Amino acid sequence: MQIQINSDKNIVINKRKEDYFSSLINDSLNRFDGITRVEVHLSDENSEKFGKNDKRCLVEVRMNNRQPIVVTNHSDTIEKSISGSLDKIKSKIETILGKMRNS
Repeated sequence: MQIQINSDKNIVINKRKEDYFSSLINDSLNRFDGITRVEVHLSDENSEKFGKNDKRCLVEVRMNNRQPIVVTNHSDTIEKSISGSLDKIKSKIETILGKMRNS
């Protein structure tokens, strides 16, 4: 599984944070077969201004022979927005794989 983390100009992701986020993503999604790539897009929608739930995390998961699966989560910190996005994407993947098994 290839993991790519992108951020806008308002969010600085150093190597340590990138490694931490990559391991978090890998630990959350490695149980699902067929995932080829995970793209994470982080942004601060209010830039320098303070705002509630202004950190956005968009996660796009690509699986073999499937359309991309995309979720978005907003929170007050990057860590919480990533965690929320991972919870959403796991639920969405479980639903899709469950429907595939039942058909």
